[in-house]
Amino acid sequence: MSRIETTILSNLIHDEEYSRKVIPFLKKEYFADRIESIVSEEILKFFETFTKSATPEILSIEISNRRDINATELTQAQTLVESLDYNEINQSWLINETEAFCKQRAVYIAILESIQIIEGKDKVHTQEAIPNLLSEALSVCFDTNIGHDYFNDADARFDFYRGVEEKIPFDIDILNRITSGGLSRKSLNIFLAGTGVGKSLVMCHMAAAALAQNKNVLYITMEMAEERIAERIDVNLLNLGMAEIKTIDKNIFDSRVQKLKKKCHGTLIIKEYPTASAHTGHFRALIEELKVKKEFIPDIIFVDYLNICASQRMKFGAGVNSYTYVKSIAEELRGLAVEYNVPLVSATQSNREGINSSDLDLTNTSESIGLPQTCDLMLALISTDELEELGQIMIKQLKNRYNDPSYYKKFVVGIDRNKMRIFDVENSAQEGIVSQSDTTPSYMPKQKKDTSSFKF
Repeated sequence: MSRIETTILSNLIHDEEYSRKVIPFLKKEYFADRIESIVSEEILKFFETFTKSATPEILSIEISNRRDINATELTQAQTLVESLDYNEINQSWLINETEAFCKQRAVYIAILESIQIIEGKDKVHTQEAIPNLLSEALSVCFDTNIGHDYFNDADARFDFYRGVEEKIPFDIDILNRITSGGLSRKSLNIFLAGTGVGKSLVMCHMAAAALAQNKNVLYITMEMAEERIAERIDVNLLNLGMAEIKTIDKNIFDSRVQKLKKKCHGTLIIKEYPTASAHTGHFRALIEELKVKKEFIPDIIFVDYLNICASQRMKFGAGVNSYTYVKSIAEELRGLAVEYNVPLVSATQSNREGINSSDLDLTNTSESIGLPQTCDLMLALISTDELEELGQIMIKQLKNRYNDPSYYKKFVVGIDRNKMRIFDVENSAQEGIVSQSDTTPSYMPKQKKDTSSFKF
């Protein structure tokens, strides 16, 4: 009786059209039998090198040149190659069966790897990586989309250019200018700053602004308590100072909250996790739980902040350095943003050299340069004594996939630390900071007056 494995191997030799469709998804590990795995490895290696199917004669020669098999295995492999006759078969059926075989084997291998992790034999991955291993195995499929044809897909490309990308806009005009209208979905956006400069302040302001735009906002904190984050958003939205919020009459407080609730149709959820204990697996479970219990689906996610997250895939210290670990966290957060179709905003600390620097750059990213390699937008927040006296903070573009990063490379915005807000400043405040080349291109949005703040 023919087995699917031998049918696959036979068609890989004799049916080049079939080979081109399935070889990108095949792995030698999918063949449990060692002899079949050896033959499949040689078939895949030859096709990768010459982009053609290997003949039985070529396979026999390549197998005989191997130094990792004994005489018995060599005989068995050559016998298998000789037996791989071609019988015409329905290709659509075979491709479907090959896909099912690959998925089944991928799941089986993932289960074996999971057992290795559970038993402590895998020193790199933690048990939290197991759901991700199984999820990747279950997602194995033969993608029929093999790319964008420049000439044949020109009409679709033209429609894409004319379409309006859905974004989450800032309430700060100059930030909208440099991002062509706001934060894109499926993106990772990072603020870089030293301790106490204002990373959490900026993220709390952005969360408040998104809520004021009737968006559903999920704010995950691992640095401050839930109540402290809510306090910062309260003083921002309720137009109170940090001292006032502690002394305001309960009736006035309730009145302002109710007035805000009537105007705002979004929802803000703040969730606290212990420092360095939570990863994207926990965040994913939280999102799914909120969907079921509160019918809450986030439009934007804030994680305060990236460096004190844990990695779902790796355990720090087990042969994993900070570069690899932080890059892994960044990749997982960006994956979460893609999975839930939201922009994700987080922050990172500057390194020792950048703490007192008045001109941060990518080399001042703490722990891992892999972070800026992964994110879509990276903005440095810079504070000096002079800027503090003016009630301003400088922002410098370090990376920008939305727009030309040389457009408004550096600029200032106003900052009100008492009310946890940032705001646009007059154009004259940019003099000496913005270069002469920073003129508004015709495709950039025109400046608008901010009307998003609630008035009390």
